Amino acid sequence: MKAADTSVPAKNNAIACPPGSKLDITRIEQITGMKGVEKNGEYKITVPQNDLKIVVDGFKIIPAMGLGSWTAFTPCGDSAMVMGDIILIETDLKPVQQEVIKQGFAITAIHNHFVRNRPNVMYMHIDKSGDVTSLSNGVKAIFDKVKEVRGKDPKGEKADSVVNKLNIAALDSIIGKKGELSKGVYKYTIGRPDVQLLEHGIPVSSFMGFNTWAAWQGTPDHAAVAGDFTMLENEVAPVIKALVENGIEIVAVHNHMVHEQPRIFFLHYWGVGKAEELAKGLKAALDQTGKKKPGMKM
Repeated sequence: MKAADTSVPAKNNAIACPPGSKLDITRIEQITGMKGVEKNGEYKITVPQNDLKIVVDGFKIIPAMGLGSWTAFTPCGDSAMVMGDIILIETDLKPVQQEVIKQGFAITAIHNHFVRNRPNVMYMHIDKSGDVTSLSNGVKAIFDKVKEVRGKDPKGEKADSVVNKLNIAALDSIIGKKGELSKGVYKYTIGRPDVQLLEHGIPVSSFMGFNTWAAWQGTPDHAAVAGDFTMLENEVAPVIKALVENGIEIVAVHNHMVHEQPRIFFLHYWGVGKAEELAKGLKAALDQTGKKKPGMKM
């Protein structure tokens, strides 16, 4: 006889952040010594890893293809939450994660975005809630540790670019979205407005990393696409199936957060081939997301 399920269902523990909560952006910039971008009251600092010369299957991987470390601040009353993604090579990993813990941040994921890449690159997700001063000091210490271990400032070298002769209008037509062109990389960033995501009870926006993206380079007959899918648990299997059946390689499936509601998975992929065929494969996978199933709460 099956025992009764006595578990308590998870509750939507959204923190009631006061309306009009604001970040002290000037304070963040003064402490970190870095300029970022503000959007809808949130603030993101991005550090392009220009010092890493990475090639995958003959294609250069530049910051616009997913090679930029970042930290993003979101306000909640007198405090804030920082989430971030720090790019590391193998010799960075131990000292930088020690610094992350020293600064009171949590490590919520360590994973790859690529395969067959040298040096081997890993991505470490971090988060912490607190006052803006302590968060900013922590962010500065973490980025300073990366510079110390590498022996150079990752953003200090000249930004690289790649060849892009793609038919962008054709890609837009297939994907049903418009992207942005940077250094030869054409990138789509697609949010999930159907999902109200919370981390530690605080809303997580697309700007804070809750999005699906696809970055392109190359020619119509020989293109490369790299990206990330954000998925609810029931979407994982159909998205993977659609990508694999269309010749797109899955290189990682993982989490980015620990205390999120609802449960979210992230998937990194890599595809090489004819651009329009790859785009059709991505569209097939995108069509597997955002479908409200019977009994499912979005």
